[in-house]
Amino acid sequence: MARAHWTERLTLVRLTRRMPAWVRIALSILSIVLGAVIVLRPTTALDLLALLVGGGMVLTGILDATGRVDEGERRWRGALAVGWIVLGVFVLAWPGLTVRAIAVITGLLLLAAGAAGIGGAFAKDRGWDSRIADAAFGGTGIIFGILALVWPDITLLVVAVVFGAMLIMRGISDLWLALRHRRDARRDAQALPDPRPPRRRWGRAAVAVLSVVAATAFAVVTAPLHEASTVVDEFYAAPRSIPDRPGQLIRAEPFTREVPQDAEAWRILYTTTGMDGRIRVASGLVAVPTPSKKRGSGPWPVIDWNHSTTGFAQHCAPSLQERPFWSGGLYPVRKVLAQGWAIVAPDYVGLGTDGVHPYLFGEASAMASLDAVRAARQLDEADLSPATVVWGHSQGGGAALWTGGFARQYAPDVWIRGVAAFAPASDPPALVDHVSEVTGGLIFASYAFAAYSEIYPGITYERYIRPGLQPVLRAMSERCLTDPTMALSVAAVLGTSLDPDLFSTDPAYGELGQRLRESMAPTEIGPPVFLGQGQSDSIVLPAMQDAYVDRLCAPAEPGLRPQRVDYRRYAGYEHAQVMETYSPMVADAIAWTHARFAGEYTAGAPACTTTDVAWNR
Repeated sequence: MARAHWTERLTLVRLTRRMPAWVRIALSILSIVLGAVIVLRPTTALDLLALLVGGGMVLTGILDATGRVDEGERRWRGALAVGWIVLGVFVLAWPGLTVRAIAVITGLLLLAAGAAGIGGAFAKDRGWDSRIADAAFGGTGIIFGILALVWPDITLLVVAVVFGAMLIMRGISDLWLALRHRRDARRDAQALPDPRPPRRRWGRAAVAVLSVVAATAFAVVTAPLHEASTVVDEFYAAPRSIPDRPGQLIRAEPFTREVPQDAEAWRILYTTTGMDGRIRVASGLVAVPTPSKKRGSGPWPVIDWNHSTTGFAQHCAPSLQERPFWSGGLYPVRKVLAQGWAIVAPDYVGLGTDGVHPYLFGEASAMASLDAVRAARQLDEADLSPATVVWGHSQGGGAALWTGGFARQYAPDVWIRGVAAFAPASDPPALVDHVSEVTGGLIFASYAFAAYSEIYPGITYERYIRPGLQPVLRAMSERCLTDPTMALSVAAVLGTSLDPDLFSTDPAYGELGQRLRESMAPTEIGPPVFLGQGQSDSIVLPAMQDAYVDRLCAPAEPGLRPQRVDYRRYAGYEHAQVMETYSPMVADAIAWTHARFAGEYTAGAPACTTTDVAWNR
């Protein structure tokens, strides 16, 4: 045993001499630093990212070619090292590669390296410490490789987490070994063969086991993210021929998902006007109370509900979600129906139905909202009253303001008695300009930019978005807020916290700035307006809303009636929190809406009032 141990030690010293110890230590530290840079700065420009990843591959190949000094020489090591180096050079030579291509290359190499590591664990004359370390590192490589290849959307985050983490772990392991064998080489150069049995070194094995535990935990945590999102069914498909006028009901069918027991509902398909002026198809929901002694019977006054942000992709329609009203922000749906009011809830164009969803486009949203009310009236079973009050939250709050201001011009047959806008997205340019300061700002920006770039060819990712964030933003826009995979987007946002700037070109300039300004909420609405705003809102900032109300309440031009605005600010309430059933805003909005349906107007009262409501929960 002593002779075998001495032979092994001489072999280790010989292998160590293949590369000076200080060089291997330097390369190991470089591997750690390079991996950390990739993990911490995943949104760097794509050409620089290609240099980092390509350089990391070449570095890995060099470390493999020289061999970890306690692993011995294996036939597969040379081939694997050549593979890393060749593909690293390929990535370096082609910086225009997509992130998906880089991630696929990385995944394949990690699978190959993992398989080789597991195979090496079964080599002869190996100690259990080395076997366990090789097997664990091999398992980590395979797990990370699979994740890189099959994750729902390959983004910069995948490259950062998978390859960057691998470089860090590889660097730590090699640094551990280099320092250990540098010490052993000095000892062996001065001593005769040691008759004592060899001592196993479990440090590397511990690091390897920790890596496979982390990789396994990561895979388990992300496994639910592979669940299927909502699916668009045949109901949303437009028939071969559709009415040539907007606001026409195409089809309707009973709807029961998350509908209160004392109500009945239908989902509807109807015609509206698209961004191009052509007739398009949109979907939505209609819910009415069940007649009772307390609520009476129809015809039911209508709440035209404009939902908050659910996403940009077609499958993000509220009517497709597991909780259709909740997903769009109408948390107090039971309270609304309990008042004896019907709810007409458009999905907007492009959500559920085919086409581009005009996210934050004022006129397009207003047309879909007004046409939903028109179509719902044609549903005889619903028994709707002509009287309508428009409600909306966030994205839908902006849509509600546009609906009120656009109704007289576009749909004079829809009798709007008031507009209640809750934390409305009244100033899209300001929202976009402050996106880095807004909670979840990149997610909302991804929806907005996807819409504007799809509709206006002159607005492109390459012109406005920092290169490193382009893949992240594109992937976000394909997910709904309720999609399981949105966790990846949230992680991407957290991972890009060191790079808060989204735009490479100021969004206030050029065509993007012009189009955003076109969707600023109107200041001439007509019907009375209730505007509720949480003072702790971190998405639609209170100062932004104050500025809009100042414009809304500016003195009217001679001959025009002043706009009636009831502006209420709720201390301590966040963006979505104002819509919770316990929020005082909900009670205030219901009371205000009752007054509108009753035709109550206070003669001589100020046209614009601002009320600060204290926290009362």
